Amino acid sequence: MRIIDLSKTIQHNPEDPFFMKVKIKHKPHQKAKWIIRLFGLPFRLFPKNFTGWADDTIQKMGVHSTTHLDAPYHYAPTSEGKKAKTIDEVPLEWLFAPGIVFDMSHKADFEPITVSDLQHFLKGQNLTLEPGMIVLIKTGRDKFINTKNYYKTGTGMSAEATVWLIDQGIKIMGIDQWGWDLPLPYLIEQAKKTNNSELFWEAHLVGREKEYCHMEQLVNLDALPYTGFQVAAFPLKIKGASAGPARVVAILN
Repeated sequence: MRIIDLSKTIQHNPEDPFFMKVKIKHKPHQKAKWIIRLFGLPFRLFPKNFTGWADDTIQKMGVHSTTHLDAPYHYAPTSEGKKAKTIDEVPLEWLFAPGIVFDMSHKADFEPITVSDLQHFLKGQNLTLEPGMIVLIKTGRDKFINTKNYYKTGTGMSAEATVWLIDQGIKIMGIDQWGWDLPLPYLIEQAKKTNNSELFWEAHLVGREKEYCHMEQLVNLDALPYTGFQVAAFPLKIKGASAGPARVVAILN
């Protein structure tokens, strides 16, 4: 069995924009000695050569700041006419399933991924999409992950392509770039330029009418075959949250 990590490392990156900043405080072993002493254990009763324990505190990290799974509640308060699921309410059965990679790395920046692109890939590779699979969209933009232009770069899923995947029985899908849609600054610029109120966040907003979850900021999809592996995508169980940081892995037998 081989396990491939599809998650980015959680760390402070000075190139991240303010809304993605992560701040972690690392506490050395020696500081724990004083905590133990305050609990009442005399220094003379410390184990021989005991250095104390290391500890760390995440001082700042948004649930969307690193590799994460977006819950239906992220897109809108309701989905399919019911209260949208928060991340702690997403069924675990959705999160461990056979995976399939759609290679969309040929798509140019700001060029949306269409239904035709997905269907053409399946036909060209002689692959079958089965209900319940976890779909991974490979764009190759994870190579920009620690750069200041990461969130400004990439292709993105169209609303129609997202709907098509859901209609094939797909509940969990993910992408190896900053966001599921076309890059946020580009969408804002185009919406203002065209005066089109339907352009912004169109793929995310599919979740208002059709329940699904997507992962963002995946890595290492180029290390996977197109099929023949399982995906485990379990997010942190945060009560009432719109998303959860996740350690997403692919398991190859």
